[in-house]
Amino acid sequence: MIAVIKNGTTQKQLDSFCEWLKSQGVGVHLSTGEYQTVIGLIGDTSRIDEDMLNGLEIVESVKRISDPFKSANRKFHPDDSVIDISGTTTVGGSIFGAIAGPCSIESEEQIITVAKAVKASGATMLRGGAFKPRTSPYDFQGLRADGIELLLEAKKETGLPIVTEIMNANHLPLFEDVDVIQVGARNMQNFELLKELGKTRKPILLKRGLANTLKELLMSAEYIMAGGNENVILCERGVRTFETYTRNTLDLSAVPMLHELSHLPVIVDPSHATGLSRLVKPMALAAAACGADGIMIEVHNNPKAALCDGPQSLTPEQFDDVMKAVNKVLTVVNE
Repeated sequence: MIAVIKNGTTQKQLDSFCEWLKSQGVGVHLSTGEYQTVIGLIGDTSRIDEDMLNGLEIVESVKRISDPFKSANRKFHPDDSVIDISGTTTVGGSIFGAIAGPCSIESEEQIITVAKAVKASGATMLRGGAFKPRTSPYDFQGLRADGIELLLEAKKETGLPIVTEIMNANHLPLFEDVDVIQVGARNMQNFELLKELGKTRKPILLKRGLANTLKELLMSAEYIMAGGNENVILCERGVRTFETYTRNTLDLSAVPMLHELSHLPVIVDPSHATGLSRLVKPMALAAAACGADGIMIEVHNNPKAALCDGPQSLTPEQFDDVMKAVNKVLTVVNE
């Protein structure tokens, strides 16, 4: 249930109303936008008399929300959310984010070389996998804690905020200095992990699962937000279909649909979606054109020798070319 508050309502009236709602056993989510204040009621609202609320002097209208996701719902939060990344950059709003770096961190030289290159090309954040979920137990699993240390060294060298994937809630102490915690596709419905991330206040980059609907993605975001962490970034990275020419099928229609359903920012990962470096550029351009809030691209200084996902990784020179083309698309889109 949401209650739209009339313009001119004083802060004292608003505080008093919120306290009364809490006394009725429901959670209260206050969203103050530029033109409208919305109060979202979370929990069992069956005991709340809708007609009574409509009759209050400060209430303009009351609506019940049938969607199971509440905190992530645009009806609860009409304005786009802008996620602050350690006071360095933001995701959402007017800034188009570009997250770039290698699939896995392999050495200090590798990660720092790539970090300097992607920053020079306009990347706003540096990605790098320290813990790697691999289909085969015999494949490279990442440098783990040592990888995070190398990522932090790259941050010192470049100033770029860092993004890396978490596999287990027990690893959270290792992520204290990580700017954005990524939840990979395989863990999108690891609800115990999501609950723990809800207790943090770090930005969470939540990737859509291999075969999950948008509703399921938003419900996973809800798990994090229900714990009190509203700093969630959604990521479309393709879903598994019967198509075999690409690694996954990139669902770009998810971007405007998610923006319609939710106030959370949405980025696109064309690297994992296609699995082919030659397709990354056109899909990155399409992501910018369809309204994504950013892109996430794998960049390696020597893709042929990469220990993980070399075929989908761009060289620094190719990434620079992509960024120049993306900026041209954004100029046209924003006119």
